[in-house]
Amino acid sequence: MSDSSPTPGRLPRALYALGEFFRLEAAGGITLIAAAALALIAANSPLHDGYEAFRSFVLKVGIGDAAIAKPLLLWINDGLMAIFFLLVALEIKRETLSGQLAGRERLILPLVCATAGVAVPALLFVALNHGDAPAMRGWAVPTATDIAFALGVLALLGSRVPVGMKLLLSTIAVVDDLIAILIIAIFYSHGMSLLALGLATLVLATMWLLGRARVLALWPYLLLGTVLWVCVLKSGVHATLAGVATGLMIPHVDKKNLVPDEIEHSPLETLEHALHPWVAYAILPVFAFANAGLVLGGLQMKDALAALPLGIALGLVVGKPVGIVAAAMLMRALGWTRFPEGMDLRAMLGLGALCGIGFTMSLFIASLAYNDRLRYDESVLGILGASVLSAVLGYLWLRAVLPAWRKDDELR
Repeated sequence: MSDSSPTPGRLPRALYALGEFFRLEAAGGITLIAAAALALIAANSPLHDGYEAFRSFVLKVGIGDAAIAKPLLLWINDGLMAIFFLLVALEIKRETLSGQLAGRERLILPLVCATAGVAVPALLFVALNHGDAPAMRGWAVPTATDIAFALGVLALLGSRVPVGMKLLLSTIAVVDDLIAILIIAIFYSHGMSLLALGLATLVLATMWLLGRARVLALWPYLLLGTVLWVCVLKSGVHATLAGVATGLMIPHVDKKNLVPDEIEHSPLETLEHALHPWVAYAILPVFAFANAGLVLGGLQMKDALAALPLGIALGLVVGKPVGIVAAAMLMRALGWTRFPEGMDLRAMLGLGALCGIGFTMSLFIASLAYNDRLRYDESVLGILGASVLSAVLGYLWLRAVLPAWRKDDELR
């Protein structure tokens, strides 16, 4: 029996790479769900004390006064998540220069949808929490989409899902991540150190000069990126943004042809492909396990209906689909764009519902917004409840409205 799996020889390289990306993201989403479930089990079982000891264990790296000592939870959130944001930046740069965000016509629909999908949830959260200044620090919690989780749900639908829906969902999520990065940089930085920022700027300038000199080896950028992470960590800007800055400095094919065309994979593509499995199967599950351990004992209905978790839940479950679908309908009515092939208004509603899965980035922003355990736990309650509800609603709706089989299944 012949092997029917796609290979680069049978499909165009872009389609093959896209298929590999979707398969990896979908499997990563399932792993993410499992890690969150394990965290809930550990936090609500006799393993609770061990789980808390794991999160609070102080790890010291360095020598003497040059050492950095942090609880393991912060090493995960500040260190491992910097690698996640490095990968996000690589994806954004690749998509902008040579992918789905490269052309104006392909960019306008996901850009407008993602922007509306950030604004409407934030407005709903503010409407419910405007009288509580400490709670208002989390206005951005319900604004992001978890692409791994969402693609994991789409994978359960198999051949019902048109390729255009996967492309639009992934592109909206990429723009979502870019907006989230800007929000973190602007609203969740504090206590600036001009010396550390100056050193970080010097490191960035060095990386830029390496790019202009067409240095294609990855190790100088990664070494300088590690130095940049330490500088940013000490600067008052959140350390994960060092991953973003490093990713944007990695060379890729662009209009100035900094990377020769004869190279099969640019340094950016090489690093992106190398990081994807580690992020999908290690970093994000570890992050989920460390951050999703909500103690459920004693929770009552009134806790879920408090302004903070309710604002997050409404933002994700209602605000996300309302913002995204309304923006898409407006763009189509104005004649500026059209829905992807294979999608109608009903399919767009299902996609909007899946965008309400805000798990990873929402948990991360909540960890930045709330230092006190009570408000953080309330935010986790809203995030987990809303993400599960959005996943179930999106899955059931799309299963009902999408045809059971598609011709374009052959491309996947």
